[in-house]
Amino acid sequence: MTGRLPRLFLLLLIALGAILAIPEPALAHAATVGSSPAPGSVVGTSPTEVTVTFSEAITPVGGHIQVVAPDGERISGLATARGAVLHIPVRTAAHPLGTYLISFRVISADSHPVGGAITFSVGAPSARPQAAAAIGTHPSVRIAVPTIRFLGYAGLTLIVGPLMFLLFLWPPRRSRAGAIRLVWTGLALTVVATLGALGSQAQQGSGAALWQVSAGELGEVAASRFGLILLARLAILLVLGGLLGARFARERRPLADRAREPRREQPRWAYPNRILIVLLGLAGLATWPLTGHAIAAPMPAVTVTVGVVHLAAMGVWIGGLVTLLAILLRGTDRRVLRVLLPVWSRWATLSVIWLALAGVVQAVIQVGTPAALTGTGYGRLLLAKLGILVLVLVAAAVARRFVRRSEAGPGLRRTVGIEVAATAVILALSAVLVQVDPGRTAEAQAGAVTGDGVSQTLTCPLYTLQFNIYPVELGEYNTVHAFLYTPEGKPLPPAEWQISTQLAGQGLEAVKEPLLGLNPPHHALGSVSFPLPGTYEIAFTIRVDDLNRATVKTTVTVPPKP
Repeated sequence: MTGRLPRLFLLLLIALGAILAIPEPALAHAATVGSSPAPGSVVGTSPTEVTVTFSEAITPVGGHIQVVAPDGERISGLATARGAVLHIPVRTAAHPLGTYLISFRVISADSHPVGGAITFSVGAPSARPQAAAAIGTHPSVRIAVPTIRFLGYAGLTLIVGPLMFLLFLWPPRRSRAGAIRLVWTGLALTVVATLGALGSQAQQGSGAALWQVSAGELGEVAASRFGLILLARLAILLVLGGLLGARFARERRPLADRAREPRREQPRWAYPNRILIVLLGLAGLATWPLTGHAIAAPMPAVTVTVGVVHLAAMGVWIGGLVTLLAILLRGTDRRVLRVLLPVWSRWATLSVIWLALAGVVQAVIQVGTPAALTGTGYGRLLLAKLGILVLVLVAAAVARRFVRRSEAGPGLRRTVGIEVAATAVILALSAVLVQVDPGRTAEAQAGAVTGDGVSQTLTCPLYTLQFNIYPVELGEYNTVHAFLYTPEGKPLPPAEWQISTQLAGQGLEAVKEPLLGLNPPHHALGSVSFPLPGTYEIAFTIRVDDLNRATVKTTVTVPPKP
């Protein structure tokens, strides 16, 4: 076994290198699709609550959600989430007029952090206030999270594959010691990966370094849905370890002592035991999709079930290859291998079929559209994973030819080695893939709201006008908010509002639109259309009374659609 350790270590380095060589994933899977007040809007009075709406259910990150008033004062209370809507109570600021900042950090339904900021204004836009601190993902966390995922997947395969051989396919006179060591290694890796996921979840939300976490933060993670599922995984691993330990204990006894035992007392892998082990294994496998993309997909019951099938098939196939390469292809009688390998080949074929079917269902749901397959990072990673899988299947076909010819020599070992090396890279890609926005969220991310828009103050001898146009894009749905004040800054209810737009340099006539007066009466609402990209002259004509009317003008630039 010692001679194979450098090779296994090399495979681990290749897989980890694949993780680090892939561009940094975007750790945000829920898009901001709206807010109240609207992003970039101007409202007449200070709200008592602001809300931010996301594309999927979210959980607030304590201490990282705030509303900052124009003078920099924090005016937000304790934020709560109801499904996909974040509710933030706010109090009236000491200086309420101006631009407010909503700064948020939440955890999406698939356990990934989402951060951002939105602005709105009360009465008049002003300089944007700054949040207390910018929150990003620390480099140590960006590296640790996919590495932990990879270790978890590696551990899972080292449990499932060798255990499948021990339960159903192990040669009677072949020592089980090597396979048992693989299972214990898999259990240890899975426990370490699970503890690592629990220990790094808070830092994904807070932006702190991997080693900067408090007991309170760990307690919050443990009490969350994510934490409870991972604690359930640890409990399942503990029970499974105890059950297997009782069976493995006999394998540590000297062979001579076991041979002297009466035949009827020699332990067997009894049928009820197998059923219990399989059920525990399936329950443990379910904890992966329950904390990933699958639970946030449109059909969670389907995606979670498919995720369990995908992981089980992966574990049987890859874990079985590792067992063959590390143990059974060396030191096992050729006559035994002639019986064993065809059975394993059928198991591997079925696993690959189920793996492919589950992968197709996952891809259809998670990618969303054919364009997302090449137009998103998730789709491109999926294609890379598929390309390596094709290479593995070619190697598997070659190995199957060796099996049919009953050849278990160096050629078969080299072919299986290629399969193991390639599947290690597939595991690495899978570890990164779960950190990248699914293709189905590309549309939501592209339509995520921002603080874009135009806010200006225009003056003339009769009045001061403050207005906001949002979002300033091609089309008919550009909302206009206008607020009118006297030159001294007091609210001024006008007798009539009107706005006009004219595309500069095209010889087109101005398009006039009315503005609807609201309550308070110095506030008006309307909309303008920008049919073509370019620079538009915006003119507000306001009659303040029966005798006095004045027009103020400015320009805005409307970009072409990307």
